[in-house]
Amino acid sequence: MNKQKVLLSTLLCVITFILFGCAETTVVTSSKENTVRSSVVTYKEIPSYSQEITISAIGDILIHSPVYMDAKTEGGYDFIPMLESVKDTLEASTISVANQETMIGGEELGLSTYPSFNSPFEVGDALKAVGVNVVTLANNHTLDRGEDAIQNAIEQWETIDMMYTGAYKDQRDRENLRVYETEEGISVAFLSYTYGTNGIPVPEGKDYLVNLIDKNRIAEEVALAKEEADVVTLSLHFGNENERMPNEEQKELVQFAADQGVDIVFGHHPHVLQPMEWVTGKDGNETFVMYSLGNFISNQQELYQRIGGILNLSITKTVTGDEKEIEIHSPTFIPTYVTFTDDWTNYEVKPMYQLTNDELKGASDHYNEIKAHLSQWMPELEFIEE
Repeated sequence: MNKQKVLLSTLLCVITFILFGCAETTVVTSSKENTVRSSVVTYKEIPSYSQEITISAIGDILIHSPVYMDAKTEGGYDFIPMLESVKDTLEASTISVANQETMIGGEELGLSTYPSFNSPFEVGDALKAVGVNVVTLANNHTLDRGEDAIQNAIEQWETIDMMYTGAYKDQRDRENLRVYETEEGISVAFLSYTYGTNGIPVPEGKDYLVNLIDKNRIAEEVALAKEEADVVTLSLHFGNENERMPNEEQKELVQFAADQGVDIVFGHHPHVLQPMEWVTGKDGNETFVMYSLGNFISNQQELYQRIGGILNLSITKTVTGDEKEIEIHSPTFIPTYVTFTDDWTNYEVKPMYQLTNDELKGASDHYNEIKAHLSQWMPELEFIEE
């Protein structure tokens, strides 16, 4: 083998090592004149794959007495017909999460409405039936009917195998980080906190009954969640009721969450929709936030209190060798509207694009206004009509 061939072989090995890694196998060739050692290059590709899931979120499940009275049947309560129009959308997502504003403490404690709520067990059954996988429980009504209602509710969530977060049966339960493991190999952690409990004190020594917003605790639990899950979601019960734009306190807390590395923030409490945006964390990470998902179902009467929706996000996980990359992308939204008759019956959650003028006067104009409101900081937001 002449010098040019030897040099060419060596050069190929160097280039291949840079691209793929190089293994050398020695080959000896002989002739009467000389013996030359040369190299045969082999390489092994770095394994790479991607998986994708979707996550949907809905706002407040706020069960006033007209709602549960409308659901009353001979044998109990049936809320499923109220949610039939959105069932397919919720079921289509890999994970669907709802904010359960009222404790489902059950009839044995006596059902009750505003200002101190207690709802039927069957609310949970209905959410399960239409595809909800996770409920957040930390809100200003968590302690409305005391510890008994919380414990009853949690027992029911466990009975129907529904993941819950934000309120717990004991300290050990609280320390059990909620991580949803999907079949696609993407894990999602769910954390939930509230600004307060309407002045009702948390029982001494029982902080586990409801997660209050505390930056130190949030930072600690986010750090743990980042170690155990691919994606960290944070549900925050905050803001001012009936205000359609986030206040400075909300923005500051979301910035704090982004700085901790939270991937997604779901906002609740204002009972009306507030816009969504991307917030840049201190490390350059992008956090998706919807400041308020509004009411999903309730008996609140004002126009914007009756408008909620279904937020949908795609999550892609790409693994290359030992490296992992997570991307949150492709936000979409379906605005919804709660219809009911003048006698406060026939409650139903309907996609706004399906509304007639008989159901909402000027339905098309209201729909377009909602779309403009939600997308003002996120022009790429897509609205689904199917």
